[in-house]
Amino acid sequence: MTSTPSRADDPPHSRSGSPPPPPARRRLRLPGLRVTVACSLAFVAFVGFGVWALYGSPWLRVEKVSVDGTAVLTAEEVREAAAVAVGTPLASVDKAAAQRRVTEALPRVDSVRVVRSWPSGIGLHVTERTPVLAQKRAGGEYVEIDAGGVRYAKVDKRPKGKPLLVVDREKSADAKRFGPRRLRQEAAAVADALPGFVARDVRTVRVRSYDSISLELTGNRVVMWGSGEYGAAKARTLRALLKAHHKDSAVRYFDVSVPSAPAAAGS
Repeated sequence: MTSTPSRADDPPHSRSGSPPPPPARRRLRLPGLRVTVACSLAFVAFVGFGVWALYGSPWLRVEKVSVDGTAVLTAEEVREAAAVAVGTPLASVDKAAAQRRVTEALPRVDSVRVVRSWPSGIGLHVTERTPVLAQKRAGGEYVEIDAGGVRYAKVDKRPKGKPLLVVDREKSADAKRFGPRRLRQEAAAVADALPGFVARDVRTVRVRSYDSISLELTGNRVVMWGSGEYGAAKARTLRALLKAHHKDSAVRYFDVSVPSAPAAAGS
């Protein structure tokens, strides 16, 4: 007969079902969990401290607002317009809002860049508009106009060396299409394109229509410029014409409206 093995001979785990995890594995799990929890708590504490340091602590707050790039405006005018309060947490300063406040309050400012200067400063880097023309007002004042045709500041005297803009609008089919603002932009583009030695002699930029812009120079000379298109080519042509006739005082009329076919004539 074949004898059946006694249950006493069976291994212990076969009598009690699935074996329990080895003791060594149980000992390893608990320390790993402790390390994970400790790291998480440390990270949360670090982040919390960082947020507090940036926004709630007495450190990293605005102590000084510096200004550079101004020529006509004062630094105090720019600081007042920016309205960045001393004591404000540096991280919470809204740079875009400060830029908007400056450009809205000070039309002379073309652009302003707001930067954080850690740990306690704000820098306002200003670019002012530069006049290329001036337009006389009814009260005797002048308005400065930049290269983009923007009227931005009233002054008592015409800016030195800047031509006077005169708009004599003609009645034409395109009068409604090209209003005063567009004509002013065209005139400003013309003035900005002039070579230096010509710009010094220009006294008036006269605009009658989009394609009828003329320059009145010293010595009773007149330049028919035409439209504001092809400004660089017209400037080169005008330079050549003036140099060619600089000794002939009888030549007082120059036409560069078609730069490839210029003309010069007596008065």
